[in-house]
Amino acid sequence: MTDALKRPTKTSRKRVRLAPQERQSLILDHTAEIVARDGVSTLSMDSISRQAGISKSLVYNYFPNVTDLLRQLLQREWRRLRRLQAEAAEKAETFEGLVRAVTHVYLKYIDERGLLIERLQAEPSVSAIHDPTEFGRDSAVDYLADIVADHFGLPTDIAKAATDISFGLPAAAGAYLLQRKMSRKELEDLTVTMILGTLNELKRDYTTRRQPIRRRRPQF
Repeated sequence: MTDALKRPTKTSRKRVRLAPQERQSLILDHTAEIVARDGVSTLSMDSISRQAGISKSLVYNYFPNVTDLLRQLLQREWRRLRRLQAEAAEKAETFEGLVRAVTHVYLKYIDERGLLIERLQAEPSVSAIHDPTEFGRDSAVDYLADIVADHFGLPTDIAKAATDISFGLPAAAGAYLLQRKMSRKELEDLTVTMILGTLNELKRDYTTRRQPIRRRRPQF
């Protein structure tokens, strides 16, 4: 019998070897799919291993339990969001452009990933941080406060307080967006207007209070 007539043998599927970091990332990706589709209650190491197409023991090699896995997934979501916001801020050419870019990125991310994030944060064992702006907040506030102080001519402490307080506005807009009570574009415009309006009013108030009193010499 010639080679051409030989019955082909069944070839086994080749196993793909991945770097540990890449494998860990893929496990998190598959977990995110389950949570977004079915919620957290149905999640188990078995369901994750089936979704990822790997053994349960391999999942345990990277994560000791489901809670740890979900915590790392939530932290990855916030790290990605902060990175995207930082990149958008670096590209902005005006202060209004910076506020709009950072707000746009935040609301877009919440629009696309908000259901996943909301379900993760609803689990007390997963997240001790119930305000998404808390993740990486200090460094972000310091960075933006320097810009606010320079742009509006405000003292550093006032600029930092105003920036820190304003940080909560996009988070509030994101929560509103998830309720689908207003379009993303309308919420973006509203949030940007509120932030800029507050800072401009603060500058005007601070400048007015510091102006010297102009006295006229009394007429006798």
